[in-house]
Amino acid sequence: MFKMINWKKEELVLSVDFPKDFQENKSYKAIIICHGLIGSKVGVDRLFVKTGQRLTKENYIVFRFDYSGCGESSGIYGNYSMPELIEQTKVMMDYASSFPYVEELILLGHSLGGATALLTANTDKRITKLIQWAAVSDPYKELVQIFGEDYVQTLIHVPTIDFNGYYFSSYYFEQMKNFYPLEEAAVFSGDVLLIHGTADDDISYEGLEKYKKSYLKRAHGNVETDTIYNANHTFSNGKHYQQLIDKTCEWLQKVNMNY
Repeated sequence: MFKMINWKKEELVLSVDFPKDFQENKSYKAIIICHGLIGSKVGVDRLFVKTGQRLTKENYIVFRFDYSGCGESSGIYGNYSMPELIEQTKVMMDYASSFPYVEELILLGHSLGGATALLTANTDKRITKLIQWAAVSDPYKELVQIFGEDYVQTLIHVPTIDFNGYYFSSYYFEQMKNFYPLEEAAVFSGDVLLIHGTADDDISYEGLEKYKKSYLKRAHGNVETDTIYNANHTFSNGKHYQQLIDKTCEWLQKVNMNY
C-alpha cells in the first residue's frame, strides 16, 4: 500500500508492506524504517525493500517512507535537520499506530536514520525496541567528515552547498551540533540491537562499541551487538545482507518471547 502523509507543507511518501496472510481482525507488530542521509525507502541496492520482504514473512507490518526531500517525498532535504527528521518519524508513528491491528511500534534505523530512531524513541514512550544498523553516533562530526570540513566551511559565504545534487543549508549542520546520540543511549530504557560492518568506509564500526558502552550504563533494557566481517555501510554483499537480516529476525524473535 502506498500513501502520502502531510507534514507541514510537504508530502511524505510511504509504503506499507503487509504479511501475506494479513487479516485486519488480528494484531501485528509494526516496524518503521528510518533511512539515512539522502537515502530513500528503497535503500541502496534495495536494502529496505528486501528487509520489508523478509520481515513481512516474519509476520510484521513494515512502514518504509521517504524523509522530506528524499525519494518521492516533496521538499528540499538540506533545508531541514535533525529536529525535522524526528518530527517526520513521529508523524509516521502516529499514522502506523492509528490502525487497530497495530499493537506495537519498533524503529529500525540505518546510518543517520539509526541516530534519528534513537532520538525519536527517547521522545515517545511508544517505542520499547530499537534496531540500529551502521548507526551514526556523532551526527555533526561524522557528517562533516563525509562532506569534507573545508566544503562545509564555505557555508559562511554561500547559502547552500551541493552534495550529490542535494542542497544543504548552514541550518542543517548547525542543528546537528545539538544532538548527542551516545548520551541519549544511556536514557533509552528499551531493548536494542546494534549491527555494524567492519569494512564500513562511511561510518566507522567503532561507533558500535561506543553505543554499547552507553547502553550498558542503563538500569533497564538489554543490548545486543553483532559485527559483520567485511560488510560495507549498506551491507550490499548478498552474504553480508543475509547475516544482517537473519540476526535481526533472530533478535526480534528472542525479545518478543520475553514479553
